[in-house]
Amino acid sequence: MIHAILTILATVLYLASGAGLAARLLRRPDSAGLRRACLVAATVAVAAHTVEVWQTTWLGGSLNLSFFNAASLVGWMMSLLLLLLALPRRPVENLGIAILPLTGVAAFLSFYVGRPAAHTAPVADVDIHIFVSVLAYSILGLAAVQALLLAVQERQLRHRRPGHIIGALPPLQTMEEMLFSMLRLGFVLLTLALISGWLFVDNLFAQHLVHKTVLSIVAWLVFGTLLWGRHRFGWRGQTAMRWTLGGFATLMLAYFGSKLVLEFILRR
Repeated sequence: MIHAILTILATVLYLASGAGLAARLLRRPDSAGLRRACLVAATVAVAAHTVEVWQTTWLGGSLNLSFFNAASLVGWMMSLLLLLLALPRRPVENLGIAILPLTGVAAFLSFYVGRPAAHTAPVADVDIHIFVSVLAYSILGLAAVQALLLAVQERQLRHRRPGHIIGALPPLQTMEEMLFSMLRLGFVLLTLALISGWLFVDNLFAQHLVHKTVLSIVAWLVFGTLLWGRHRFGWRGQTAMRWTLGGFATLMLAYFGSKLVLEFILRR
């Protein structure tokens, strides 16, 4: 009963904090008090969600990463990272407009709709691989949302329609620097995730892992090319946004696409 209550609480607070941040972005003038209230609500949501993640993902010492559980875990990690990044007043809270409501939906579906998946015995090395993979996915997910926000900002500037959204966001150069900081960290973590997979996961190219592995490598190449292009040619703007979104879409297809096919189409 307590887990159901905490899940509902987390879902409601995630949705409320996301809506509050959206209202703050559109509000004139900006409200620092509303920012604090939204971040406090999101913090309570993450705390309540932590219990739900533990309850659904770790059962009796075994790991359950079915489709909705994995989505809930990644959303929880992204929300936690968002709050940690916002602590020193970095202007990243606007990413919560998309991330927090989606995490709330994922938490609700994980608890009430998610079905059991094959459990794996806890192995320290594999747990390290999973943790690094989720961390990499979450950082690159934040970068993808940042790219979308950057696209909105650039589009309004290009069409010379500066509204309150433009005034509420950091300067375009700052937004781009934040994007590439996330991409660099995410790329390093994705590299470590792939290396740890080779080292710790038996038969990485097994039937259920081959698509995930190949697509993850493709995503790694996409992000690596983007960072090289940024360093060598100064890629920015629309080019950076397209490569970021393309790389994350490939990574999302690698993990959630394969799970979707296995669990809901092949029923495995």
